[in-house]
Amino acid sequence: MNPDEARAPISALGASLALLRTRRFGTFWFATLLSNIGTWAQQVAQPWLLLSLGASPFLIGLDAFAMSAPVFLLTLAGGVLADRADRRRVITLFQSVQMLCPVLVVALLLAGAIEPWMVIVLSLVIGVTDALSMPSYQSIVPSIVERGQIPAGIALNSTQFNLSRILGPALAGVLMASVGAAGAYAVSAASYLPFILVALWILPPGVAAAAAGGRQHLFAGAREISRQPALRGALITALATSAFCAPLVTFCPVLVKEVLHGDVGHFSFAVGAFGAGGLLGAITLLAIDPARDRRPLASSLALAYAAVVAFSALDPWAWALPLLFGLAGFAMTASNASANALLQGSAPARIRGQTVSLFMLAMRGGVALGGLATGLVAGALGVREALLLDAALALAAHAVLRTRWLRSPLPAPTS
Repeated sequence: MNPDEARAPISALGASLALLRTRRFGTFWFATLLSNIGTWAQQVAQPWLLLSLGASPFLIGLDAFAMSAPVFLLTLAGGVLADRADRRRVITLFQSVQMLCPVLVVALLLAGAIEPWMVIVLSLVIGVTDALSMPSYQSIVPSIVERGQIPAGIALNSTQFNLSRILGPALAGVLMASVGAAGAYAVSAASYLPFILVALWILPPGVAAAAAGGRQHLFAGAREISRQPALRGALITALATSAFCAPLVTFCPVLVKEVLHGDVGHFSFAVGAFGAGGLLGAITLLAIDPARDRRPLASSLALAYAAVVAFSALDPWAWALPLLFGLAGFAMTASNASANALLQGSAPARIRGQTVSLFMLAMRGGVALGGLATGLVAGALGVREALLLDAALALAAHAVLRTRWLRSPLPAPTS
């Protein structure tokens, strides 16, 4: 390797980190980090709260389904909103509704009136508002950086997301051990405010520029993306990963409590390790040339994630689970962020919101279906057996998808 090749990753990493020093992206990154810390504190507290209320593995899977299922009906509409509506209003309205959900849980906990069905109903509300507002949120990064910086912006966004996956569970573990689940939900509610305020500042008022180009059909972006095999392959890879591998995280509390006989500390440590692995994966992507074809990396790490799911299902030791979750977090983040960068870097600006909504549909829709199906199998056969079946299906799916995806031509850059 010559000196120029050796310096290339360092140069790419420096150029990527320079985005954090810009006023708009740096402020957005920090506000989103605070918001996601609160979100992860709630997501760690929620399944443990359901278990403490006597919920079955099926109800835990149903809760994950309720939070993710609305993407099937609403995320394409959310993509059109991101392309046609005032994103400031979309984000402010729906994030404010979301903020009320943990507030209600805190009130119900303090009143001693909480029931599992109430938590699941509020998860459905969060799922609906997420489906309608998340495309507007996800399209912020491409709108505040240059096209050539989109892969770096997405990777940096993944770093804060996975950093929050470390800090949020750690905070939740402390709060649940000291003041109970109400503390984690209270932190979640408060964390919405910085993000809403920054979104109001960073986004210009008025409808999105794409709206001026005429009437957008709900499925216009889907049709345009589906005609390009490389982009279609990115979506299918993300869907298979979410459907067959994401249940590992969803059913982590069941694995810890009922199989490995651990406590909430073991659970929060495992989820935190997943975030640490994801953070390392995102940082690794920052050192990769933005012009490089990332499909081989995305496909290989999707296969690796599936293998880790199998090892986690067979693992007999609670102490080994964080190590496996760290590997899973690395593989998941690097694979999904690579697929997302390919999609957003290739999509025309006029359908970027719809492109984001398709990626959300693949990811969140896969989580919804995978969580519900795994919950049913876990209730009938056991959580280990359900996760082993997931791993086998993931390995088979990615092995079949890989050859055709890697052979397809890359789309030409668009503006």
